[in-house]
Amino acid sequence: QVQLVESGGGLVQAGGSLRLSCAASGRSCSSNVMGWFRQAPGKEREFVAAITRRGGTTYYADSVKGRFTISRDNAKNTVYMQMNGLNPEDTAVYYCASARNPRGIATAFSYDYWGQGTQVTVSS
Repeated sequence: QVQLVESGGGLVQAGGSLRLSCAASGRSCSSNVMGWFRQAPGKEREFVAAITRRGGTTYYADSVKGRFTISRDNAKNTVYMQMNGLNPEDTAVYYCASARNPRGIATAFSYDYWGQGTQVTVSS
């Protein structure tokens, strides 16, 4: 019922920045927790960041805390993630996800809808 489309990925140099966007269509995601996950080649999908329904609380993986910022604009049905100080370890496909009632906010299985992903590549 919900379609999520990520954009904003690309190739950047180490230390650079990117801003990812996740646009939702169909049912509004304003009532859902939104999260970002990433998956590097040959590795499992891992939690990056999440934001509560009204944007009052955010969660981050330790590896990105202080560098990434998740936000949402419910009027536009859009979730963002500003990524600063990127390093090669951040290279991955980044996925936007939506959860109605996640048991664990950092658990991929808790999320009901997923986007197709956007590639982020950070060169040394």
